Amino acid sequence: MNLQVLHEDNHLLIVDKPAGLLVQGDKSGDPVLTDLAKAYLKKKFNKPGNVYLGLVHRLDRNVSGVVALARTSKSASRLSGAFRDKKVTKIYRAVVIGDLPSSEGNLKAWLSEKGNKNGVTRAEMNEFDGARECLLSYRVLESRSRRHLLEIRPITGRRHQIRAQLALVGCPLLGDLKYGAAKGLPQHRIALHAFALEFKHPVGAEKVYFEAGMPADFPWK
Repeated sequence: MNLQVLHEDNHLLIVDKPAGLLVQGDKSGDPVLTDLAKAYLKKKFNKPGNVYLGLVHRLDRNVSGVVALARTSKSASRLSGAFRDKKVTKIYRAVVIGDLPSSEGNLKAWLSEKGNKNGVTRAEMNEFDGARECLLSYRVLESRSRRHLLEIRPITGRRHQIRAQLALVGCPLLGDLKYGAAKGLPQHRIALHAFALEFKHPVGAEKVYFEAGMPADFPWK
């Protein structure tokens, strides 16, 4: 599998992850994004021994789009802090099914910190024990009958936040069987794409913006 590099400098490696590829290894033993990225750097720069690469955020396996990786420990620390302190703008594209509250707006919900035995994150409109408040904004880019292409900007960063919050208002992501979609999509992908990231470069003061075009397997043409 070839690595699709969007940007590379001495401190960052920005890649476009396809749906189906793990970001981090698990017991499946399937290919992993971080391993591919390390192999890419090792070959390109003819590096002996281990290659450092810091993972500062994640995408679910069945989600595609922009992933930022840090090439130095200093960059990893600063960028991790930026994600933690909500100083990174994250822009997603999604296709949902159902009737949205409005053509644009904010959603607020309470989500459990961990998933249940099936990996599903509990979401409620009201606070419950162990829940954390979650916020996102959305706007409709296009509509076809009861299907909508959305731009989504998470304000908080919780596990399965976009998936759980949209399902909670009766608009599950296309293909997202865990959260109420009627049927799946090929290769187990869901209709969620991490379209862009914007943040302050970890070494320097300038704002940087990285964008991944819509993939061929995204279910909106």
